[in-house]
Amino acid sequence: MDTVRRLVVIVLFDGVDLLDVTGPPEVFSLARRETDDAGYEVVLAAETLEPVTTGAGVRILPDLTFDEAAGRSIDTLIVPGSVEVDSERRVHALVDPELVERVKTLAARTRRTTSVCVGAHLLAAAGLLDGKRATTHWSTARQLADEHPEIEVDADPIFIREGDVWTGAGISACLDLSLALIADDLGEAVALRVARQLVMYLKRQSGQSQFSVPLEQISATRRIEDLRHHILRNIGGRLTVVDLAEYAHVSDRHLTRIFKTELGMTPHAYIESVRVEKARNELESSDATLERIASVCGFGTVDTLVRAFRRRLNATPTEYRSRFRASR
Repeated sequence: MDTVRRLVVIVLFDGVDLLDVTGPPEVFSLARRETDDAGYEVVLAAETLEPVTTGAGVRILPDLTFDEAAGRSIDTLIVPGSVEVDSERRVHALVDPELVERVKTLAARTRRTTSVCVGAHLLAAAGLLDGKRATTHWSTARQLADEHPEIEVDADPIFIREGDVWTGAGISACLDLSLALIADDLGEAVALRVARQLVMYLKRQSGQSQFSVPLEQISATRRIEDLRHHILRNIGGRLTVVDLAEYAHVSDRHLTRIFKTELGMTPHAYIESVRVEKARNELESSDATLERIASVCGFGTVDTLVRAFRRRLNATPTEYRSRFRASR
């Protein structure tokens, strides 16, 4: 395999998400500035050399055909995706069987295969994620899990690595995934310098959540929505299942059933996720001590705060603040 310049092939097709195609090349191009390494050669491959119209309506010219790409020694294959939105504004990932076969062929000739955003659906259809843990854009995670029960779908992380297969969330997470690939090749120091050039200040870890708790899908019933607002208003106080059940005028068991049905988690897990989200905001925007943050966010002790962060973000509060503290 060519170890002088790493060949990165990005799969191109009509309707593809534009940023998934244009984001990674910008990141890889900056790596050459920051190191004496020969860097990367990034090419766009499509069925033909005719212009491809992206989902944003922008037309892009491929560099080579799939057949030509298959004849080269590929270091990294990047597979983006495309979606359609129905009349109720629900998002569905699109999977073209012919494109799936192309991806399967190219993946067999590459050192590592990656997907960005809903490109994970193409990898799944090609059988490349069987028995693996994978992520995708949160809006299509349920579709991926329903259509491919053999895959352990985790909609939360920014990206997941399983051996030589990487899956990334959407949409700007393609930048985070590209930085992670650079870190894997050239080291963390180079990746951090590239992140600074991108003015990202942050190089997010794979365990970083795709989205914040308050931005999650609104629940279907007024009762659970009222409970969520009650939790937000009283996040620093006592919030046991008994207290919430009494507030909602239901039994403890029924309250747990409501949360699992509407939000897919227990009341305890939801409360912890909200508290972690509030603590994240405090760490990013204030100089408050960990003791103060643990208190106002309802954790009680710093040890409890640390354990919650390790469970949900795979990092301590101190590590999180050092990476994500906003500049003043």
